[in-house]
Amino acid sequence: MSRPPLPPFTRDTAIQKVRMAENAWNSRDADVVTPAYTDDSQWRNRAEFLSGHTDIHAFLTRKWNKELDYRLIKELWAYSGNRIAVRYAYEWRDDSGQWFRSYGNENWEFAEDGRMAKRHASLNDLPISEEDRLFRWPQGPRPDNHPGLSELGL
Repeated sequence: MSRPPLPPFTRDTAIQKVRMAENAWNSRDADVVTPAYTDDSQWRNRAEFLSGHTDIHAFLTRKWNKELDYRLIKELWAYSGNRIAVRYAYEWRDDSGQWFRSYGNENWEFAEDGRMAKRHASLNDLPISEEDRLFRWPQGPRPDNHPGLSELGL
């Protein structure tokens, strides 16, 4: 299964890949997101290590059951060959109504077919008030006219 754009990446194709990943994650659907990774994809997410579709699907399902009203923005940081580095922020609330903005960085490595083979994520959660939220579009992909991280000063 091919997932264009394929490596090696140009600036434009790296930006396209980042936005495609952002849109998929904003679906909050593990069935949509999981196929973008190789069958044996290796992840480090915070202190959790995952391997393969079964682990990834379970992780994403658990994540979006906990992180309610999730909205994500990713931004290209760097790229070279089959690798892309991104920074991102997402807002979510827990079941008690407390809002958070999570800030992170990811390093991605892609297989020749354009699926992600490795994902290393580091992130931190900052409690925020509902009034401090910046990501207020309807559930789903971020609208094209919504500012990105740099425009928001994040």
